[in-house]
Amino acid sequence: MTKLLASPLSSLLLAVAFISVITVVRSCSPTDQTALNAFKSSLSEPNLGIFNTWSENTDCCKGWYGISCDPDTGRVTDISLRGESEDAIFQKAGRSGYMSGSIDPAVCDLTALTSFVLADWKGISGEIPPCVTSLASLRILDLAGNRITGEIPTDIGKLTKLGVLNLAENRMSGEIPSSLTSLSELKHLELTENGISGEIPADFGSLKMLSRALLGRNELTGSLPESMSGMDRLADLDLSRNHIEGPIPEWVGNMKVLSLLNLDCNSLTGPIPGSLLNNSGYGVLNLSRNALEGSIPDVFGSTTYFVALDLSHNNLAGRIPDSLSSAKFVGHLDISNNKLCGPIPTGSPFDHLEATSFSANECLCGGPLMKAC
Repeated sequence: MTKLLASPLSSLLLAVAFISVITVVRSCSPTDQTALNAFKSSLSEPNLGIFNTWSENTDCCKGWYGISCDPDTGRVTDISLRGESEDAIFQKAGRSGYMSGSIDPAVCDLTALTSFVLADWKGISGEIPPCVTSLASLRILDLAGNRITGEIPTDIGKLTKLGVLNLAENRMSGEIPSSLTSLSELKHLELTENGISGEIPADFGSLKMLSRALLGRNELTGSLPESMSGMDRLADLDLSRNHIEGPIPEWVGNMKVLSLLNLDCNSLTGPIPGSLLNNSGYGVLNLSRNALEGSIPDVFGSTTYFVALDLSHNNLAGRIPDSLSSAKFVGHLDISNNKLCGPIPTGSPFDHLEATSFSANECLCGGPLMKAC
């Protein structure tokens, strides 16, 4: 059998080709490097020196902090800059980061970007460049924990691959754009603690993949749109500290996987739907500080499970349901500041609750209140 031996010339050609491939794989796109330098020029980070790694004389795919590239094309795919991190550079400094400045529109030239995280820096201001909506490959947009102003870009719905949109803890205003409900891949939406106003879009339920909708501490008005009843993947819904009004729809208690529901500090009226309290899937249910009335539905049972149940600061009247003592588990219960009356049931969970859970009612007696009936 003849053994084939590579000639010195062919070996040299193969080596040159291999080196060329490595060079292509690891070389940052000049256009992207220019865009990153413009992006950097609009920001100031004085404490950690993370931009010291962004040297104009080095390849942006080689050691630039927070930058990742596609190994085949050299295009920048990820900007991951978070001001609160467990990264070694933060641990060495012994502090979280602070960054000021604004988001330069040059970031929109990074057309292969799939993840843009510029979060928890506390001092970044200005508006989100509208051209961000042209980044067709973007899957994560996280700008939380800054001082960003302005409105959510009107054409946010163009980001058809977006799975995470987090703009929490900024100073944004305006309404939720109607185009947002066309983000069919969106799984996590967080707009907490801004000044966002207007009603929740009527077709909000079109977000079929959404599992977390955290919209608390804004200026939202109106009622819960009925389209939300078909959101079969929604596990966490926080609308606390808004101006949501009207009754709580019965269908809320029938949502398949909802386990956290915060509706506290709104203007909700009417009775508490029984479906909310006999739903065994809830972990946290907070309806406090509304104007809910009527009695607490007597619908608890052996599958009832609440890590926390807060019905305080409403206008609830009548007795505490005896069936609550048959619940599988109730960790924290607060029914204070209502118009409840009669004896507090005995047994669990009442035997481990403080008097503050029942205070400021009209005529409750017994149990932790140490008040004879």
